[in-house]
Amino acid sequence: METTHIDSIGEPRLARWLFASPGSSWIWLIVRVWLGYEWLHAGLSKIFGAEGAGFWRGGLAVKGFAEGAIAQSHGPNAQVSYGWWVAFLRNFVIPNHVWIAKLVAVSEIAVGLALILGLFTGIAALGGLALNFTYVFSGAVSTNPVFIILGVLLVLAWRNAGYLGIDGYLLPRLGTPWQAGSPLSRLAHLGRHSGRTERHSATA
Repeated sequence: METTHIDSIGEPRLARWLFASPGSSWIWLIVRVWLGYEWLHAGLSKIFGAEGAGFWRGGLAVKGFAEGAIAQSHGPNAQVSYGWWVAFLRNFVIPNHVWIAKLVAVSEIAVGLALILGLFTGIAALGGLALNFTYVFSGAVSTNPVFIILGVLLVLAWRNAGYLGIDGYLLPRLGTPWQAGSPLSRLAHLGRHSGRTERHSATA
């Protein structure tokens, strides 16, 4: 009986067009600019806007958010279900709320700018997803489900989502760490070789 290898299973033409073709990049341009604007607006508000006092100047908004999430982890209608996350909020976030609040604001701005510019779009979308999941784990729904769906799609479309942006110029020149001969693959190889050399020196 002939065995079918998984890498021989064909990809649907629509998926190939949507996630790998320059022809669909205008769709991702609209998605990433809108999502990027939302992240950028949220981050700027945490520094210069109405949320500045709670985030950039003192971080009390993060402390209150964490305390509210912990309070929602009790009772029959608990909104926060993961004990490990509650422990993380209590033991790490609350004691460090001042600098974490600043990190959140700067991260939202960085994600927003990268998405708008189309710079390392897949990585930027992944960073946005990390922020979204921290909010969702803490019981905040709001617009997070929409952001998560769009973020996942942008991660899947990393090859062409930034084609009408800086990635369209940068990625063909940098390549990827798994593309033989590309600058990034040589850099990754150099990093692995350096790590092996350091471990060898330490054991010598």
